[in-house]
Amino acid sequence: QVRLVESGGGLVQAGGSLRLSCATSGFTMGHYAIGWVRQVPGKKREGVSCSRSDSDGRTYYSESVKGRFTISRDNAKNTVYLQMNSLKPEDTAVYYCAAEVLGRCQDVGDYDYWGQGTQVTVSS
Repeated sequence: QVRLVESGGGLVQAGGSLRLSCATSGFTMGHYAIGWVRQVPGKKREGVSCSRSDSDGRTYYSESVKGRFTISRDNAKNTVYLQMNSLKPEDTAVYYCAAEVLGRCQDVGDYDYWGQGTQVTVSS
């Protein structure tokens, strides 16, 4: 059974940092693209970052987080991380990790498996 479980969200002041974790199980994480997607109620989901499979290694970031967020993998722990620095109030959202079988990191709609989400709130 495929599972993705996010953790690490919380309340932080603007300019602060958080590290989100996505613990995976039930599949070989290295073969999948793993991404982070965020959503604010009433707004469209936004793909924040994506890491292609180990055989590819490329990573992608949305323009809104480029230079501030870093995605990384620890295959030994079956965990993907999102280090978020210089947080802004507009980063406030529920953050989901998701896995894509095809591994393309092209569209939020391509993800096959999703976690339950973790809330990130950035106060001004």
